[in-house]
Amino acid sequence: MSHRVYLLAALIGLGILCCASLMIGRYPVSFSALFQFCLGQGNASTHLVLTQARMPRIIGAIVIGAALSVSGGAFQAVFRNPLVSPDLLGVLSGAAFGAAGAILLHATGPFIGLASFCGGCCAVACGFAIARLVGQAGVLPLLLGGLISSALFTALLSLLKYVADPYDQLPAIIYWLLGSLARTSWAELAVVAPMLCLGMALLWMGARVLDTLSLSDDEARSLGLPVGVLRMVVLVLATSLGALTVSMAGIIGWVGLIIPHMARIMVGPSHRILLPLAALLGASCLLLADTASRSLSASEIPLGMMTELFGALGFILVLRQLRREGRL
Repeated sequence: MSHRVYLLAALIGLGILCCASLMIGRYPVSFSALFQFCLGQGNASTHLVLTQARMPRIIGAIVIGAALSVSGGAFQAVFRNPLVSPDLLGVLSGAAFGAAGAILLHATGPFIGLASFCGGCCAVACGFAIARLVGQAGVLPLLLGGLISSALFTALLSLLKYVADPYDQLPAIIYWLLGSLARTSWAELAVVAPMLCLGMALLWMGARVLDTLSLSDDEARSLGLPVGVLRMVVLVLATSLGALTVSMAGIIGWVGLIIPHMARIMVGPSHRILLPLAALLGASCLLLADTASRSLSASEIPLGMMTELFGALGFILVLRQLRREGRL
């Protein structure tokens, strides 16, 4: 099947999911009411539900799912390993530590997001510093630095949870760690969404660089490219995307690992096509998970739990497909 057909089908599917997500929820909206809303008509309660509750969540799910998928595709290209994801360099554990620290200091929503982003960046910087201490070039020192940094900030997070108030602060930390888009607002989207879109656009414009980094270092250097510099730039962009998504929605697992696999199975390894398709598929998957999390029960199911469930089942199917194609 042509690459354009896959992209068109993914785009149409995302549009259908957006319409369905607007209609589904504890306050159901009929298709006629949605149509009237699009024409600028309809009652005030429907307008309030769609504009203040559902549309920010839908846009948030789209940009976060797309960013995680693009970030995961970039990580898998740089490390030449299909089993890596955006949390490889410790960004998730660092972001969780930053958010937990802000909660302990009684910070409000925007400051928790800012502290989360700063914590993720600090964890990645720590991983880079550890890799430089090794004194060798290549992906293995970065991998080891990321693992050490992730373990360090996970331990620090456990320490914060230990000293947190078990009746107030600890439940807030646990809820944030489980991931949710319930608090997504237009003001937050106005700040974070443009940065996510910019980061994804930069990685897509560097698709040929990602194709080259997928080769061995010797092959990449034979093409006259500064492999170390390019690898560092890609990792900074990809980890920034991961940190921004965590600052906005908490920890969302599996999306950055599985979706690039699905896109690669459909269209092959060329990142010029793979990244846009991964972005559309990631947006659709996270939007589907968020719609299910707020609709399946009377109380909202944490989004991170839904992605863990869908991701584990999806990864089994991906592994079966890769084994069938002889890639495992």
